[in-house]
Amino acid sequence: MNGLKSLGPGLALTGVIAAVSYGLGLLFPLIGGSVFGIVIGILVNNLWRKPQNTWQGIRFCSKKVLQWAIILLGCRLSLSEVWKTGTETFAVMIVTLLLSFAAAYGFGRLLRIPPRMATLIGAGTGICGGSAIAAISPVIEAEEAEIAYSISTIFLFNIVAVLVFPTLGHALGLSDAGFGLWAGTAVNDTSSVVAAGYAFSTAAGDYATIVKLTRTTMIVPIAIIMAVVVGWSKKREAASTAGGSFSVKQVFPWFILWFLAASLLYTLGLFGEQLLQWIHLAAQFMIVMALTAVGLSADFRQMTATGVRPMILGLIVWLVVSVTGYAVGTLTGQM
Repeated sequence: MNGLKSLGPGLALTGVIAAVSYGLGLLFPLIGGSVFGIVIGILVNNLWRKPQNTWQGIRFCSKKVLQWAIILLGCRLSLSEVWKTGTETFAVMIVTLLLSFAAAYGFGRLLRIPPRMATLIGAGTGICGGSAIAAISPVIEAEEAEIAYSISTIFLFNIVAVLVFPTLGHALGLSDAGFGLWAGTAVNDTSSVVAAGYAFSTAAGDYATIVKLTRTTMIVPIAIIMAVVVGWSKKREAASTAGGSFSVKQVFPWFILWFLAASLLYTLGLFGEQLLQWIHLAAQFMIVMALTAVGLSADFRQMTATGVRPMILGLIVWLVVSVTGYAVGTLTGQM
């Protein structure tokens, strides 16, 4: 009861803003409820002083609700379909993923961008936009301002991709499957992949969606690798401190295992169609709610102090992934 009392005000504030943001996302699907949630959250946090009693509930949403939303996303992934598409697109997917992180790391250092923000931009571009950033952020202990700025950066290039990719695809003479592979690999957010794919053709949209969902599963190994790296770093710090100790269990992304469990249950056909619709709606709203909480925790002054450099990094990484995806797809005969 005391826990609910301490969380209640923050949950209520976040929930109301998330509901408004979710509705706006339905009206403007190209933008999406998550972006509205972050923007409105940032405005509320920086234009008005939030009551002190809302902080615990807001933090709960930005951490726990976010993880639950990621778990529910697993209920849409068929492991058998992921395996089939993954074997077909492995070369494109693995090369673009590795180069995304390499570009984020290398150019991030040149542009003097904080390592955690560069990692989030690399994950968002290389894997699946906001979902990847949401999954990776608790593992690397990213700050709310870093999460908000990273998602805003990814969103900007999602809009550009939706407007430019279909025209480019036709100009390059890509097949439906070829464009679906390219869009599913080089466009970040699911809604943007769907928009770009179906703007090209129905068949391209169908295949782009499958490629995108397959790409989403890369969250699992990347999150685990990140946890091991963070754990190893913290263990070294603890070892250098007298009496210090640290276990990788403290940063291991346990929610990723539940994500896999949910995918397995879906693959086994244990979810009815009506239940899946409710789960999908719940997952969408919980992500909007969690990212609204991120906005409510972000300091706009801290974000603006970083300047336009993260945007420049996002552009570079996105171009690397787009060009590499097209090149590898062409070399393997899939374009």
